[in-house]
Amino acid sequence: MEKRWWQEAVVYQIYCKSFCDSNGDGIGDIRGVISKLPMIKDLGVDCIWFNPLYKSPMVDNGYDISDYEDIEPAYGTMDDFKELLDKAHSMGIRVIMDLVLNHTSDEHKWFKESRKSKDNPYRNFYYWRPAKPDGKEPNNWGNYFYEGRGSAWEFDEQTGEYYLHNYSYRMPDLNWEYEPLREAMYKMMRFWLDMGIDGFRLDAVNRLKKPEGLPDSQKPPTPPVGIHGYVVDRTICANVPGIHELLREIARNTWDNYDVMTVGETGQVTADMAPDFVGADNHELNMIFHFELGKNAKIITPKIYKETQKRWFTVTEHNGWEAQFLSNHDTPRQVSRFGNDGEYRVESAKLLATLTHTFPGTPFVYQGEEIGMTNVYFDSIDDYDERYTVGKYYTAVEAGADPEETLKMLQPLSRDNVRTPYQWNDSENAGFTTGKPWIKVNPRYKEINLEADLKSKDSIFEYYKKIIKMRKNCPAMVDGKLDFYMFDHESMLVYTRSCARQTLLIIANYSDNPVKIEIPEELKSKNFTRILSNREETSPSLLKEREEWLPWETEIYELTTN
Repeated sequence: MEKRWWQEAVVYQIYCKSFCDSNGDGIGDIRGVISKLPMIKDLGVDCIWFNPLYKSPMVDNGYDISDYEDIEPAYGTMDDFKELLDKAHSMGIRVIMDLVLNHTSDEHKWFKESRKSKDNPYRNFYYWRPAKPDGKEPNNWGNYFYEGRGSAWEFDEQTGEYYLHNYSYRMPDLNWEYEPLREAMYKMMRFWLDMGIDGFRLDAVNRLKKPEGLPDSQKPPTPPVGIHGYVVDRTICANVPGIHELLREIARNTWDNYDVMTVGETGQVTADMAPDFVGADNHELNMIFHFELGKNAKIITPKIYKETQKRWFTVTEHNGWEAQFLSNHDTPRQVSRFGNDGEYRVESAKLLATLTHTFPGTPFVYQGEEIGMTNVYFDSIDDYDERYTVGKYYTAVEAGADPEETLKMLQPLSRDNVRTPYQWNDSENAGFTTGKPWIKVNPRYKEINLEADLKSKDSIFEYYKKIIKMRKNCPAMVDGKLDFYMFDHESMLVYTRSCARQTLLIIANYSDNPVKIEIPEELKSKNFTRILSNREETSPSLLKEREEWLPWETEIYELTTN
């Protein structure tokens, strides 16, 4: 079957605010991205995914949109964006936009109109409800941000009613039951598609449908005690009956009419549910981000990694498609979380790249992982910006927790770990800006930066180039069936990707220790030739000669007939 372009693509995610600042105001911008397009082209990726660039008061780093059809002035102008789009396309790089359909900013013109009166034409663009007879909120839902106000309902004195906000009170939820709202959203999406963008990453897209009647949750929010004390029922608005009919309607009116890519962020979606969202015959989404690896708060062991990949491969077998990623704008740095950011930083960065690019699906690379950027570990809470980190810190401290211990617990999982500026070189501010950066640069930039990496004989960037190029030339990496060997081994990943034209064998020691294994005879007896290694100078090139695998060593072999 002929593949669509997005099945063969490698996507590079850009968090514009932290990528490259062209004017010295300390904030990354579109013109900064334009200046770095040659680097992105050199890496070999096919597509850029931008976090939201729309006009926004930045309560939630751009996910609170105040104008869907304009660019945030801190990032540039619409002309800047059109220039970027044209230049990227001329270099063979596609561009997809991050789009928030669940809510807007409270500064959006629709909401400003909506709150003026109960009979305003825009009133039903949002969820407005009166208080219960006892004077309490319309239901017991909690919002995800807390902000000192745990309810998902905010009272508005002008009309004496509450509006719904599953996230910040500055981000009211849109009412997708209301046809005029749907038509306005379809028109907006076609605005961008007609401009020539190549698709959307759709934020929280399985939460657009709310349960009929907005009933109370069986799990009301817990009191905010300690770091993890405030717990909200995130399932109440996830995967509500009718969501698939709604997504198909959205697709019919927008992206189904264009040759574009759609990837949905879908918390609370499991592998057995995924084909309903991404099955080719369903006409909803092309692929989804699940939270079982990259956005899972648990420690991911080799066993969990293998089990997850095996479970999600069933999506491909059901005529769907997967997205492969280990980091994005909401997660810690992957080499710090899943690898070893000390002695084996380079080796583990390459091993993680190997896994992302050789398991089934479209690989997503987050800016900085291609040079092995690490977590930051700021000394003071004052240096953190991300609202979950700061909010949890003060909630815990106010409840009596030790400030130093609280910060220590929050540091490893803070989203600010991936939002520090890109490290271009070892000059002041890592070459990100000539001004004061909006958030501090990771102190390790003197050691870890693109310029230094490219001078190294063990360059992570060059390894990424090799494996991205390999994916374009190895049909099994795109089309291949997934089969595991030695599945129960505690640290080794051994698997093949095989199609009619090619068989690849991937072996990885996911640990800090050397491991001796006996390669299964059915593999050892065949003619496998090594085509990529992250330790070429230290290991034998023939599979049959291998006895020991060094810490974080990974190799890719191709089956030959000779």
